[in-house]
Amino acid sequence: MSHDIQALRRIHVDDHHHDRDGILRDVLRGLGATPKRLSSKYFYDARGSALFERICELPEYYLTRVELAIMRDHIGAIANALGPDVRLVEYGSGSGLKTRMLLRSLAAPVAYVPVEISRITLAGSVAALGREFPAIEMLPVCADFTQPITLPRATRAPRQTVVYFPGSTLGNFEPDDALRLLREMRNEAGQGGGILSGGVLIGVDLVKERMAMEAAYNDAAGVTAEFTLNLLVRLNHELGADFNLAGFRHRARWHPLAGRIETHLVSGREQDVHLSGRTFHFAAGEPMLVEYSCKYTLDGFARFAARAGLHVAGVWTDPGQQFSVQWLTCGRDEVRAAIPPMPFDTPAPG
Repeated sequence: MSHDIQALRRIHVDDHHHDRDGILRDVLRGLGATPKRLSSKYFYDARGSALFERICELPEYYLTRVELAIMRDHIGAIANALGPDVRLVEYGSGSGLKTRMLLRSLAAPVAYVPVEISRITLAGSVAALGREFPAIEMLPVCADFTQPITLPRATRAPRQTVVYFPGSTLGNFEPDDALRLLREMRNEAGQGGGILSGGVLIGVDLVKERMAMEAAYNDAAGVTAEFTLNLLVRLNHELGADFNLAGFRHRARWHPLAGRIETHLVSGREQDVHLSGRTFHFAAGEPMLVEYSCKYTLDGFARFAARAGLHVAGVWTDPGQQFSVQWLTCGRDEVRAAIPPMPFDTPAPG
């Protein structure tokens, strides 16, 4: 990892990373809310990122495995849909495995702009991608992509900007926040400096049988529970909180009316937690929300994307329709009309 950090230091990084005070404000606000809640964006310290990589390899966690299979099976069609000379912006870039597949297949990509909250993760990903793709301008940004940021422009003018949002991260947001994020993606793609107004390539998890969805967040080996509880470890270490890990347990359940998995840390007993001179009381059995994982139907997501000014122009799914990769366009109609229509592996909803 030290070689990766050294390599990243040779690349200019726009650093908008939140500071300790910002995290503390968020956590104090969440612990003081009714019901209590903590943001899932704070899962990803170094240990949390490593645990998530383990989760992605678990037999119950279908999401990563199925999305990678979709990418492998349809990468040519996906790259053709995006077209040449792309400025690729990725929110929450992570380890970059799916990004590598995409960059290998795109025609003459202009630049790669990863936006990642973890500087260590950003270091490893950009250093590796920079070695493999020396002709692509690397413009890394260390930031929380849910906050307003101005992203760097490429030296060479792109044909269009594509925002890449793989995984099912959009599902971690409440509907209003997810809609706001989609609109921000549309704005970034639309103002990317290309002759086309761009689009969004996004991973969308689909509604399926309840047992399969709940198992993905309650694996038999307990890695997901360890990952969730690591949030408390991080708050103890970085903020000086005194969460007793033995006093909390992981719980993830499907809520059909809301269309989402809701993950809580449940207090196993009556207890107090102290942070920054304040005391927060937990009743026995009291749940603290730490993550939403929303699931969509194809028709439902098309309607949702339309509210953000995005049109579903391509959908690729696995044979069991567990997951989808979707190409959403925000371009000017008169320009898009000149582009030949693309074939669909699954008909576009609506």
